[in-house]
Amino acid sequence: MTGGLSQSGTIGNGFLAERMAHIGSGMQFKHKTSETLFAYWDKVRGNRGTPRRFEIDPGKIASILPSTFILERFDSETFRFRLAGTLVCDMFGAELRGTNFLSGWSQQDRISLVRHLGALSKQGAVEIIHMEAAPVARPSTPFEMVLLPLRHTGENIDRVLGAFAALDAPQWLGVLPLTCKRIISQELTWPSGLQATSGAGETGADVPVLLHDHGRIVRSERRQFRVFEGGLGRSDGDKV
Repeated sequence: MTGGLSQSGTIGNGFLAERMAHIGSGMQFKHKTSETLFAYWDKVRGNRGTPRRFEIDPGKIASILPSTFILERFDSETFRFRLAGTLVCDMFGAELRGTNFLSGWSQQDRISLVRHLGALSKQGAVEIIHMEAAPVARPSTPFEMVLLPLRHTGENIDRVLGAFAALDAPQWLGVLPLTCKRIISQELTWPSGLQATSGAGETGADVPVLLHDHGRIVRSERRQFRVFEGGLGRSDGDKV
């Protein structure tokens, strides 16, 4: 999750077998932190595709604030941490501010993240990531991450509100820094069924090309979501 992390340790399999909990929007979360942050973001945005950064009140999410972060988009492959909660920094054993969210992943996972973040920043998609991470010489543990689009002062989506939480917290978590990570699955949804552009001035050159045909529509009482399953789950015991 941060630049300079050594890519050592072996990631195992066998996590994420439990059934995901469903919340009213049709989104699927396994951790209360993700559910809480999404529910707050969804309330703030109202009937719009994306809320603005200044509308996010940290006091309203105080209970989960240490597990949250904000990214700033510079280009399609640079999403820098502007803020990162203490729990997130402790888990990686580093101050994440100023580092690139896309650093430290395997090449395959990074390519997938770039494409999914392209959908988030160009089309207002919401991203759910299930992943494994581990310190050196320790077994991996499962995590859930949610990434939510924000607009700052203009019309472009150039901020990302996120949360990172362990689904199973071993005793070493927060003491031994996570040094390797691997994506198990990713899911994109478009709130209200919209695939919005991020501003008339954008060329759209880095808009992902894979996200248009096989979406699953999820409806709640007032809203509709288009869901695309994705991910790079592997069972070959790769080191990342």
